[in-house]
Amino acid sequence: MFTQAIVRTPCQAMIDGITSAGMGRPNYDLALEQHTNYIHALKACELEVTVLPADEEFPDSCFVEDVALLTTDCAVITRPGAFSRRPETKIIRPAIEQFYDDIETITSPGTLDAGDIMMVNDHFYIGLSQRTNQFGANQLKSILVKFGMTSSFVRLNKVLHLKTGVAYLENDNLLACGEFLVHPDLQKFNIIEVPQEESYAANSIWINDTVLMPSGFPKTRALIVAAGYEIIEIECSEFQKLDGGLSCLSLRF
Repeated sequence: MFTQAIVRTPCQAMIDGITSAGMGRPNYDLALEQHTNYIHALKACELEVTVLPADEEFPDSCFVEDVALLTTDCAVITRPGAFSRRPETKIIRPAIEQFYDDIETITSPGTLDAGDIMMVNDHFYIGLSQRTNQFGANQLKSILVKFGMTSSFVRLNKVLHLKTGVAYLENDNLLACGEFLVHPDLQKFNIIEVPQEESYAANSIWINDTVLMPSGFPKTRALIVAAGYEIIEIECSEFQKLDGGLSCLSLRF
């Protein structure tokens, strides 16, 4: 069960954030409204939410998930694959220090985005992607071993981050689409197949027996409900324009 979440208010510079989506620039006012609704949803799942201020130096800084991995025993400050995002680790660290005594760090030549990390109990699937290289993955593996946790690597072929296409919903249920439907390391789970036309909905998040999912994906919604979950739908169109999803917008622990 999670008790805490950390989020950062989107800055006005987010309209110039990194993107490959080809969906146009975000509407900043609408993004703020959607982010506020996201915070309300986290609180509805009984989380205490720490809201960090906007930082205009870093257009992508509302996507706090990528710059830190928070486990039950330690925190890991990452080294993002996008060069422009690496200084974000300095501005997230003070917030992490309020909750963790054991803080580890990924160092050069390693790169690691925590959007590439999926936690399943005390095992961590580490996506090898354009943002997370083998050096970074190996460093994380060593850190996790030190704290009694295990990991394995999942090479990505088509998506930006591991959690772009897969989400663990607890109880052995895995929401997945695309290349992850047939990935051999994931076949032990009960795979809930997201239709390809609704692939964005694969980035949903389980919080204390409720699943937060992006709104507008009725087929995926029906599948998650059929699996026995309560659902909160959240509009996140402006973050989708920046290759971002629901998991990207918070650190949950």
